[in-house]
Amino acid sequence: MPVEMSVIGTAEVRGSAGSLFRDINAEDEEQQPVEIESLCMQCHNNGVTRLLLTKIPFFKEIVVSSFTCDSCSWTNTEIQSAGRIQDQGISYVLVVRSKQDMNREVVKTDYATTRIPELDFEIPAFTQKGALTTIEGIIDRAISGLEQDQPARKAMDQDIAAKIEAFIVKLRFLKEVASPFTFILDDPSGNSFVENPNAPQKDEALTVTYYKRSFQQDSILGLEGTGTMEEPEDKPGNTLEEMRNEVLQFNTNCPECNTPAETNMKLVQIPHFKEVIIMATNCDSCGHRTNEVKSGGATEALGTRISLHITDPSDMTRDVLKSETCRVEIPELELELGMGALGGKFTTLEGLLKDIRDLIVEKNPFTLGDSSIPGRTEKLRAFGRKLDQIIEGQLKAHVILDDPAGNSYLQNVYAPEADPEMKLERYERTFEQKEELGLNDMRTEGYEQR
Repeated sequence: MPVEMSVIGTAEVRGSAGSLFRDINAEDEEQQPVEIESLCMQCHNNGVTRLLLTKIPFFKEIVVSSFTCDSCSWTNTEIQSAGRIQDQGISYVLVVRSKQDMNREVVKTDYATTRIPELDFEIPAFTQKGALTTIEGIIDRAISGLEQDQPARKAMDQDIAAKIEAFIVKLRFLKEVASPFTFILDDPSGNSFVENPNAPQKDEALTVTYYKRSFQQDSILGLEGTGTMEEPEDKPGNTLEEMRNEVLQFNTNCPECNTPAETNMKLVQIPHFKEVIIMATNCDSCGHRTNEVKSGGATEALGTRISLHITDPSDMTRDVLKSETCRVEIPELELELGMGALGGKFTTLEGLLKDIRDLIVEKNPFTLGDSSIPGRTEKLRAFGRKLDQIIEGQLKAHVILDDPAGNSYLQNVYAPEADPEMKLERYERTFEQKEELGLNDMRTEGYEQR
């Protein structure tokens, strides 16, 4: 288990001046770690903690810390997220079938829970510090944590020590991947990550699920009472029609710099579709802008699958409403963007494709910095160039919006006539899709009588 570090009150701090968080760059000679004289929890002599405040893709702002004690040679390293908690939690389920899977890079925060169901093994949240490691590294870290108290256990209770020793053997055997096993990483803060080596193509072994946090999870993250708005006063003139024509405002914090900002919210009626809620935040401090779209109606009785054949550059100007439950596919690029990715958006087709390019290529943690691998980086860059060709009208392709909730929309420029290049299908949801939407446990019959 990682050791805690206590900073002495009269610590001597040495470091270069400059901005608090700088982009990570091996050639930046001005980016130097801050050194703090700290107490070693092993020998209780003084050691040195080095802190590097930096920015990396995906994790945004992080704090990298490294402790070294010259007296007992104890060392410890960890990372902590200094960025915002995401709007949704995230869960990764990976079926590990080979030793190559053991080398997948993993970003694990303090809030993340790790499970291996085959061994009934769980690493609860807050029992390990945040780390940038691999799946094998997480297992090795767990083995080290179990082994460190074994001498004391053998002296006090040999039966328990023998059971733990047998379990350690199982963990070591797991590293050989003699048979497939399931690795689950669940992070309610949404800041953990498991590498997809096939990106931008879909990884059949990896399932990524975004979910809304429970009240208990919000409480653990310290988010109790946040994001709520006061109910509008019941005034005679406060009618729904007036609210439709009014832009509502409420206070929030900027997701980038955490400075107080205002979010604007408005009900909008989309022609030939339905009513939606558009929320936009503009930060006057750092200039960051963000928008999000929520469906203003109920979940539709049937799912919706919209397929558009892009044949002309003018198709890029079509309006697109992508809900949080919508999947995006481009078969020609073997791209499948899962539910929850990019959140809800009301944009154009060009804007959606650019957002996909930024997510997969520009903001991918494995295309920049020390984590980049030349072959993989070039593969992602080539994918980005193909997306640019589609945006510029040089490459014909199909864009598919598959929304099991039926709350997504793609503009029909021939409306109310049929669009020859667009196909709209409505389908019955599968059990798995209903489970993702939370419909299997929803009961609406006879509730008035309870």
